[in-house]
Amino acid sequence: MILVTGATGTVGRPLVGVLAGEGVKVRAVTRDPQAAGLPTGVEVVVGDPSRPDTMSAVLEGVTSVFLHPRAVGEAAADLLALAKERGVGRVVALSAVNVDDDLADQPSRFQGDRNKEAEDAAVASGLDWVSLRSASFAVNTLRTWAPQVRAGDVVRGPYAAFAEPLIHEGDLAEVAARALLSTELTFQKVRLTGPRSLSHEEVAAAIGEVIGRPLRYQEIPPEAFEQSMIQRGLPKPFVEALMARYARGAGPAEGVTGEVEKILGRPARTFSEWVADHAAAFQN
Repeated sequence: MILVTGATGTVGRPLVGVLAGEGVKVRAVTRDPQAAGLPTGVEVVVGDPSRPDTMSAVLEGVTSVFLHPRAVGEAAADLLALAKERGVGRVVALSAVNVDDDLADQPSRFQGDRNKEAEDAAVASGLDWVSLRSASFAVNTLRTWAPQVRAGDVVRGPYAAFAEPLIHEGDLAEVAARALLSTELTFQKVRLTGPRSLSHEEVAAAIGEVIGRPLRYQEIPPEAFEQSMIQRGLPKPFVEALMARYARGAGPAEGVTGEVEKILGRPARTFSEWVADHAAAFQN
């Protein structure tokens, strides 16, 4: 039995699908089972991983746990201690390529991700562990890019040359499933990226090519983009950290790796393939 935290999220949902497709027993934790919409045969249970006191019964019979850093919050160590008491033997933690950066330089922390805490807790848990240090998700472009693409042919944003190897959430889910179902990645911190690093200009061009409409990236001052994101409701600390990351440029930790292909035996999906899978979100 595999317990998936963050089961209805960007990575958790496709992970549940992969595991269910393999015929594995899956227990998905959610705060709202009625709205989960997970595959038939998946056991959907109510629980809050950030409150281990709600998780004792949920862990009954579980052999492995997928630990989501946003779902578990500050409680990763306590949850894994309880998991070990309940007989769990393996944990796969979702983390990030920038996990070793200064905490203030990690934008996702300002949206609730506790990548470092999740990874550190897994390593110290006494369980067989794997940490998946993921590059930025390709799906993040839906939030800041898709509305602009639907509205016209110009995408406005800062730092046109900033590049990163965006990863398809489906690849991340398949690697997570492999880490949960086999021992080949045990005790490893695996850096997972897309197959190529793309600049903001190249990302816009790739979207346009897939949807059949040429797009142009127009660089605007960071301050203007920052204000527009805040006006759309994004937390100011997150936006400021993201702009600072863009200003620094992509660091060595965010270089392309071949780990997805090495683990799955096939090339990592390209960003264009990701766009094709989500094309409807960019079209009116």
